[in-house]
Amino acid sequence: MGITMATARLSNLQDPARLFEQEFVVDTGAVSSFAPADKLAAIGVTATRTKKFRLADGSIVRRGVGDVFFEIAGERASAAVVFGESADEALLGAVTLESLGLAVDPVSRRLFPVVLLAVGARPA
Repeated sequence: MGITMATARLSNLQDPARLFEQEFVVDTGAVSSFAPADKLAAIGVTATRTKKFRLADGSIVRRGVGDVFFEIAGERASAAVVFGESADEALLGAVTLESLGLAVDPVSRRLFPVVLLAVGARPA
């Protein structure tokens, strides 16, 4: 099993013309997506809340969280993003992947669109 990488475009919810592209490590074991705080600030995204996150070594850190549009492979959706500090890896987590309707092919290490599960829906 190798590392899956993906390039995403992140844009400001109120002004989608303000954007940047970032290469992310795709981590289906991570719930949240992390992006560089300086790049988020440069496009006018602000942290609207602060959350605690447990690191792999067991320590707990606090990070700001805001909301952006993520766009990958033609799929676009709004999702929360954690304001990563300089030592934090840019990660694409499971919640963002689910919002975009994307999954990881473990053989090719590429993202692909999936049919989402709607448990409470009834057939038309």
